[in-house]
Amino acid sequence: MEEDWNVGFIGAGKMAFGIATGLLVSGSVKPEKVMASAPSNKNLYKFKEAGMQAMHGNVSVVKSCNVLFLSVKPYVLPEVLREISPFIMPAHLIISVAAGVTIETLEKFLPAGTRVLRLMPNLPCVVQQGSMVFCRGTNAGEQEAILLKSLVSACGLCEETPESYMDIHTGISGSGVAYVYLFAEALADGAVKMGMPYDLSKKLVAHTLLGAAKMILETGEHPGKLKSDVCTPGGTTIHGLYELEKGNLRSTVMNAVEAATNRARELGKN
Repeated sequence: MEEDWNVGFIGAGKMAFGIATGLLVSGSVKPEKVMASAPSNKNLYKFKEAGMQAMHGNVSVVKSCNVLFLSVKPYVLPEVLREISPFIMPAHLIISVAAGVTIETLEKFLPAGTRVLRLMPNLPCVVQQGSMVFCRGTNAGEQEAILLKSLVSACGLCEETPESYMDIHTGISGSGVAYVYLFAEALADGAVKMGMPYDLSKKLVAHTLLGAAKMILETGEHPGKLKSDVCTPGGTTIHGLYELEKGNLRSTVMNAVEAATNRARELGKN
């Protein structure tokens, strides 16, 4: 496979670079067979420094690559699709990472029969710890799904889901990363309030989150069960949890997921 695929990124932002880096880490594609396009040099230099090709012309990428990641902002995507559509051939595999943009919309702008996949990654893909879901378009089959999973395997977890789950994934994994950062910041600030230096508290918080996540994955236990395991009657944890409950943490987080999901759906409609 490594010798058969030239991979292009239309859009060269953080997500595109993270996925491209994952391709190189996995050995799926050689650096010289990856190229990216963007209007300015603001982000393209990262691709050049990593040995990949960078250019300003989207059409040049389309003509040179048979796997195309569409990694532009959702509001820009229709214009980009109109530009590249005349140059899309049956050999192309199109992978969109634009939030909220449906398979139906993608296929409407592309030639009939185009193989399309919709992938929703999140920012930790840049450190190969991403959370990704994807769905297939009308003309994409098992072979295309296997290829995508192979290409992004080094970027993190990648699961196939119904398209109806894609916007929910945006709410929990795409936007959810920011919720975790906010919580991490609050934990670290709490330690500073109690007298601990910030650099130490930040490091301890990061490892606390990492360890908690690993326990969810490796034990298979419900998070509520793991939470209860930490609590002892009259102990420190239950007193802390009581304050979080008074602040409606759970319902607030659930509302945040709902708000982000609904916004992703709105972007798709627009």
